[in-house]
Amino acid sequence: MTKLPLPSRRLFPSAAPLLRVTAGAVLMQCSAFALALDPLSYADYDQVKMSALHMDLKADFKKKTLSGYADLSLTWLDKNAKALDLDTRDLVVSKVQTQDAKGAWTTLAHSLGKADAEKGQALHIHAAGQPAKIRIHYRTSPGAAALQWLTPAQTMSGKRPFMFSQSQLLDARSWVPVQDTPAVRFTYSARIDAPQGLRVVMSADNDMHATGKGGWQFKMPQAIPSYLLAIAIGEIDVRALGSRSAVYAEPLRIKDAAYEFADTEKMIKAAESLYGPYRWGRYDMLVLPPSFPIGGMENPRLTFLTPTMIAGDRSLVDLIAHELAHSWSGNLVTNASWKHFWLNEGFTTYVTTRIIESLYGEEVATMNLQLEQEEAMLSLGDIEAAKQALLTKGPDTSSKEYADDGLVYPKGAWFLRTLEQRAGRAVFDPFLRGWFDQHAFQSVTSDQFVAYLRKNLLEKNPSVMSEAELEEWLYAPGIPSSAPRAVSSRLARLDADRDAWLKGTLATAKLDTKNWNATEWMKFLNDIDGKASVDQLKELDIAFGLAKTRNNEVAFRFYRASIKAGYRDVREPLNAFLMSVGRQKFVKPLYAALLKSPQDKAWAEGVFKKAKVRYHPATQKSVSALMTAK
Repeated sequence: MTKLPLPSRRLFPSAAPLLRVTAGAVLMQCSAFALALDPLSYADYDQVKMSALHMDLKADFKKKTLSGYADLSLTWLDKNAKALDLDTRDLVVSKVQTQDAKGAWTTLAHSLGKADAEKGQALHIHAAGQPAKIRIHYRTSPGAAALQWLTPAQTMSGKRPFMFSQSQLLDARSWVPVQDTPAVRFTYSARIDAPQGLRVVMSADNDMHATGKGGWQFKMPQAIPSYLLAIAIGEIDVRALGSRSAVYAEPLRIKDAAYEFADTEKMIKAAESLYGPYRWGRYDMLVLPPSFPIGGMENPRLTFLTPTMIAGDRSLVDLIAHELAHSWSGNLVTNASWKHFWLNEGFTTYVTTRIIESLYGEEVATMNLQLEQEEAMLSLGDIEAAKQALLTKGPDTSSKEYADDGLVYPKGAWFLRTLEQRAGRAVFDPFLRGWFDQHAFQSVTSDQFVAYLRKNLLEKNPSVMSEAELEEWLYAPGIPSSAPRAVSSRLARLDADRDAWLKGTLATAKLDTKNWNATEWMKFLNDIDGKASVDQLKELDIAFGLAKTRNNEVAFRFYRASIKAGYRDVREPLNAFLMSVGRQKFVKPLYAALLKSPQDKAWAEGVFKKAKVRYHPATQKSVSALMTAK
């Protein structure tokens, strides 16, 4: 098993009631918290909120566009409101209409606001009479940030094109005009036209037996925020895994994917035993082409996954556990703005460890946890102190002020684990389940969680955590010195051998790696990174074939250590890796390491020139920024 990735991804001035949407029902719920509107959205959702979305779109692979219309059902909260502002980015809007009580459509005036590099443009709709439904006719741009259009050559078969989306954080607005903020939840349906022979799947109820005749039809009956809107179109096969789970993948990968994900139903049951029923109907997964830029995306009913987690031995399936855990933390209970990102990812990372422990035992979970914590501590050196807190104080005004979006994963989990260990699971587990149950299908803030924590745990058990320590966890940089460290006896046994091997007193052939799992290899490679010599790394490579391992987590760490040591015999497999893997967690650090050496820089630039077209736009942008900086 391996640790979870730390991917780069990323209070309301209104006392208006929160809108809670569950399974199509609209419930008004008064909030005791005055919340500030999401600064990354143009939407005035304290005045009017989306409650439902319907998309009717056609995919054109030659033009690289989606075109058609989107119907938005609206709930007006302010009787004096006369306009609707939606989030868009690079959308071409041709017409906006409203439907009267008799079903007739009339045109509404609309305009686009000034473009902002991060937020895109506001779509201003002058909605006299507060219509219950509007229709927006539009098309996406070929460079839509959320959509990657792959040529046949970029797929496994080389025969048909492929397209997929990645909407988080702010990119749903580049393919659908919506209130693009996690504070707004809505149900959705869709009809998608695609070229014959290509399957369409979405973050909705997918029919394994659908043919696409008359268009591909979808319904998402549970209310979701916009960042969980997802679509993929391509040469896609499907295999059932259990009564409520299946895997979708390219035909040449489906067999390996079905083998790798065999424990999915067990994972669902393990999570339910801890945190209550799975409330999304099915849990299906889609393995995307290698250019998918992150490890996984928790799109409800259809998790999107990187193929880099298919190792052939199920050693990296904690990534599935992580995305499944989002079905409670993130999808069910959602951060109200990205300032509160730790409520999604810190909670999910904690829940993942509990799922892994339930299925594979305490020692495996502890190994993963120790590695996760060690890597979190190492990452602090690369993160400015102001971004090391779980939560930044002051008004929620800009994403530039938010906490580091990678550190919140392990630090948030570490905070919850500290509470769990001090309170005991008999107290903490019902507390955490209560949080999910009481806030299901809601968008929440850190203030709401802290109030819930004080009332339901700390007031009854004041010795668990003082107010000063709580403040430190939330707002101070680094990891508190009081944080309990995970210690694995198996990983501890590596230390002596590692030290002896680095000193040269233990030969490579004498390393007892026969029973090592992926986590032990990752721990070992982390510890020798920047310390091992060229000769030592060459011996490791010859003895264990690390440069060509199918485990991408292990291969990445070996390549990183090799680059730092100057072991250039790995260039051939490293080139193949960079040409075939587009996951930013791997690609960006490897290029960064290569650019530090004049002898490697020119080679790295040459590789990127060839590989760039294979990468997702987000990966292209992040690596290009590295190249420019150097």
